[in-house]
Amino acid sequence: MVNLLSSHKPDALAHYFPQLAKEYAFWMKGADQLSEKTQTQHRVVRMPNGSVLNRYWDEHNTPRPESYKEDIELAHQSDQKPDEIYRHLRAAAESGWDFSSRWFRDEHSFSTIHTTEIIPVDLNCLLYSLEKTLAEVSLKRGDSKQANAYLQKSEKRKASILTYCWSSEKKFFFDFDFVANKQKESYTLASAFPLFFEIATPQQANGVEAIIKTKFLKPGGLTTTMLNSGQQWDAPNGWAPLQWIAYKGLLNYGFDALATQVKTNWTTANLKVYANTGKMTEKYDVFSNDGAASGGEYPNQDGFGWTNGVYLAMQEL
Repeated sequence: MVNLLSSHKPDALAHYFPQLAKEYAFWMKGADQLSEKTQTQHRVVRMPNGSVLNRYWDEHNTPRPESYKEDIELAHQSDQKPDEIYRHLRAAAESGWDFSSRWFRDEHSFSTIHTTEIIPVDLNCLLYSLEKTLAEVSLKRGDSKQANAYLQKSEKRKASILTYCWSSEKKFFFDFDFVANKQKESYTLASAFPLFFEIATPQQANGVEAIIKTKFLKPGGLTTTMLNSGQQWDAPNGWAPLQWIAYKGLLNYGFDALATQVKTNWTTANLKVYANTGKMTEKYDVFSNDGAASGGEYPNQDGFGWTNGVYLAMQEL
């Protein structure tokens, strides 16, 4: 957000440097306590090769106040300890993808949610970008030592993302289950983040582009996952932020034709729903011809800030 603001206000990065550093410190809390014996602390995880990556987590292991009844009921259905499942639920809510089969051990069963055991590819791409931004601003502030420290962290993170989240066999990026020490199997649109932040190699981007084209592209845009689980961050729903990440990521690697198709399909769905209802909405059914979305814990919301913003931004490109 601050990088975007800086394109309109050149001093924004320097002005918000303390807040950016505070945000980074939040995510990296406990990193200095990691060791071979202590693999996790808060939101940081020591990987098998000694590098540090991040996960979603929560300080509390109790039912969410806004979904107290639902969380209690799910805990009764689960084989996991209640305090464990409550933290997994809270961590998934922190991710914004609340909820998705991406967080489930068995993608067909909500009660197997295990969010805090997962290294999400998108979260770590976002933190890579934050490290690069902090390095850039530190250099402008004349602190080359601090700039180099952040830059080294970003390069280590990039290498670890490619080590743990890239599948050379499937030619796609996946989340990593660090407890099972293996990649998750769910195909999700979070895999577009390494293209958005230009972490992927050209060859890796080729693989991602091919799968987005064959598996994710639907009449109304890009589906979030392959599975229709009834959760809102799964098929058949598409979400504006993920359309933008994929669209810009594809453009970064010269896949203009597919990017244009994503843009056309998505904005056409936006306009269809608007014509039928007079509203822009939170999410869309990208499989359907009318675009009206469903699924999740609450009704589809009217508005909607990110849908409006992505629609307008796509019209400008």
